[in-house]
Amino acid sequence: MSTFHGLEMAKQALFAQQSALYTTGHNIANANTEGYSRQRVNFEADQAMPSASRNRSGMPGQIGTGVKAGSIQRIRDHFIDHQFRGENSLAGYWEKRAEALGRMENVLNDLDDTGLSEAMDQFWSGLQDLAVNPTNGGARSVVVHRGIALSDTFNYLNQSLTQIRNDLKTEMNHSVENVNRISEQVNELNTEIKALEIAGYIPNDLYDQRDLLIDELSRIIPIDVSYEKSGDHVGDAAQGLAVIEVKTEEYTDADGNTKNGYKLVDGENLTYQSISLAESVREGFSYISGIQLDLDGSPLSLETGREGTLKSLIDAYGSGENKGDFLKGLKDLTDLRNNFIEAFNVVHHEGVPLDETVEPVDFFVIDDNGNMVVNQEIIDNPEWITAALEGEGDGKNALELAKVFDEAGIKEAYAQLTGSLAVQVEDAERMQRNTTVLLSQLEGSRQSIRSVSLDEEMTNMIKFQHAYNAAARSMTATDELLDRIINNMGLVGR
Repeated sequence: MSTFHGLEMAKQALFAQQSALYTTGHNIANANTEGYSRQRVNFEADQAMPSASRNRSGMPGQIGTGVKAGSIQRIRDHFIDHQFRGENSLAGYWEKRAEALGRMENVLNDLDDTGLSEAMDQFWSGLQDLAVNPTNGGARSVVVHRGIALSDTFNYLNQSLTQIRNDLKTEMNHSVENVNRISEQVNELNTEIKALEIAGYIPNDLYDQRDLLIDELSRIIPIDVSYEKSGDHVGDAAQGLAVIEVKTEEYTDADGNTKNGYKLVDGENLTYQSISLAESVREGFSYISGIQLDLDGSPLSLETGREGTLKSLIDAYGSGENKGDFLKGLKDLTDLRNNFIEAFNVVHHEGVPLDETVEPVDFFVIDDNGNMVVNQEIIDNPEWITAALEGEGDGKNALELAKVFDEAGIKEAYAQLTGSLAVQVEDAERMQRNTTVLLSQLEGSRQSIRSVSLDEEMTNMIKFQHAYNAAARSMTATDELLDRIINNMGLVGR
């Protein structure tokens, strides 16, 4: 064993404790950095001497050679990360669904005096007054204007739901852009990580950046994440290259293989796929028919489960015939309006205008823009309203017109529409609360493992500082021993 072995051992101790101090300082500096995972230096005892060999020395045991910094490890639980991402997708779905249904409920809200039910009641009341005074010009004018108010209310509801639906489409496009942006960034990080891991480094900070992006992606779409080794000779501490697979409904690929997902990011080949929305139109309404893969153009549907904000937006916007909250709501409202117009006009044609020489005309019509309006001829000539069945002074047909609301089931259908929506909103808000609580618990578990505790880091700093000082003192003691041997021994007899 070398005479200077003590110096070498003290030097290694200094370097090891110094690396621990630097790592502690790095943790403290990033205490408030989003997505940062605290790091720890794993100390390892260096190989003892002498090693097993034929010419080993005859000492009775091995002597330690000091310490080395084996690796710098990220403190993170990948199982909890997997749980978090699954729950994050669920929470994202229900949060966006509660928001979308809440906006629909605000439009169709019938609790105040400005909703469709109030407009129908006012129109019904006007028809009742007309039945009592069928020849009164004022009563006829009231019916016309309340008919206009009812038409405006139907049009407002239709336009408001259409506008919100357009907003949902804009938000879907933005979500797709985020998916493509994140996929590209994860692929770039995979490329950097591979170069560093092959060179023997452990890029912990790049791992954190990648995991933060994957967490963000899991909020948008349901994903499965796995890791491929970046090379045959990388260390065990290397996490590898991320492979991100999006969960979809079962489909058959070009080779005839049955799959239920596709690789969004392929860490093995360092490639990624961009996606877009495949859109179709039916009966004048557009809907999302699937997710388009830009590499092969195959439209796929996301998993039928309720995961991810993108799936929630698609479910609200419309994903097929009569599928989608706003698509179904618009069609139900349009059908309700058209059924009412048809039933009301049929009864209106059965009556007699105040001027019996005039043929009855439709009271309500649909204009070129698809809006419900009162016939302009009725607006210009209120006496053309067919309040009578047999002649002047007879208000029987006005009563028949008022009965349309009940006989055609218009009020009942609208009450069913709003009642069903209220139940859906309540369910979505309940699920949002539940998933948010579970997500908060998982995030708390993650933070308890990976987050930086300043108190703990300060304790570690003091511990490593004392160890560094002790190593320095050991080096000083060894230096004094060598000084005694070199400069003070062998002087007797000179």
